[in-house]
Amino acid sequence: MKIAVDAMGGDQAPETIVQGSVEAVRELNVSVILVGDERALHKELAKTGPAESQITVKHCTEAALMDESPIEVLRHKKDASVRVAFNLVKSGEADAAVSAGNSGATLAVATVVLGRMNGVERPGVASILPSVRGQLIIIDVGVNVDCKPSFLLQFGVMAHAYAQAILKIEEPRLALLSIGEEDSKGNLLVRQTHDLFKKSSLNFIGNIEGRDLYSDQADIVVCDGFVGNVVLKLSEGLTEIIAGMLEDELKHGPWPPVDVMILRKLLNRFHKKVDYAEFGGAPLLGVRGIGIISHGRSSPKAIKNAIRTAAEFVRQKMPDRLQAGLDESKELIISPN
Repeated sequence: MKIAVDAMGGDQAPETIVQGSVEAVRELNVSVILVGDERALHKELAKTGPAESQITVKHCTEAALMDESPIEVLRHKKDASVRVAFNLVKSGEADAAVSAGNSGATLAVATVVLGRMNGVERPGVASILPSVRGQLIIIDVGVNVDCKPSFLLQFGVMAHAYAQAILKIEEPRLALLSIGEEDSKGNLLVRQTHDLFKKSSLNFIGNIEGRDLYSDQADIVVCDGFVGNVVLKLSEGLTEIIAGMLEDELKHGPWPPVDVMILRKLLNRFHKKVDYAEFGGAPLLGVRGIGIISHGRSSPKAIKNAIRTAAEFVRQKMPDRLQAGLDESKELIISPN
């Protein structure tokens, strides 16, 4: 199994990308193709110790900047590392691609290079968040800020297959994020999407409010990318603040040493449960191939786990599973427009 990694994408590329890739090949049964400037990549590889035989370098001359528009990348950067990575997937030289770079450019490149699945108008990005008793899939988390009801239905169909294959939930509960539980609550997009989900064969449980998002009432929550990105960033910020407050209490509070040891273990467990690095990246659902979008400030651990997620998608043959789900819902997911 070969995973193409955009080594020039991310806030700390290529250093953290190379480190995470090396960790991945040492711990996982995968090979990695690092895509980027070969001089810079070989320099970073030299720091990691003996060269790993499962790592190869694919040279390219350009990179998509974090603040660059997707259109500019598509039009003027044919040799950008993210594009070369997805070209490797299209040609069959790699089984999946991972990028911690410009998420908008990654979506645009993946869509143009790989194409959309049948029945998909817009690919979506699904992220995993912790819930009280397990994990929660939320889709979309930022790449589709303006949506139609048919987009959201397609997101739900694909997330259903994702939850079954990766989270091993036989009949995942799907909810629509809204400002109230009643069918009549929400804006026009939410109300129209609610009607579509009710007609589908999915295990649709209705609307869910933001306060109940992590309460284990649902396994999948669907929303447009604007709302989803706010939820994701708010969740990240809140968990960091809570973790910082608890850490400060441990350092300065009047705790006996034994209590500090116990509380430290609990805090570490909390960190592990809410740390985005444990999941590594969010899969791009709806393209004819496998792409994982990682956080721009991903650590080596996050990159390693993004590669792990990509490998699991390959093993589970997720593109086939997603297309099968879309085909089953063909009559509903075709946009009336």
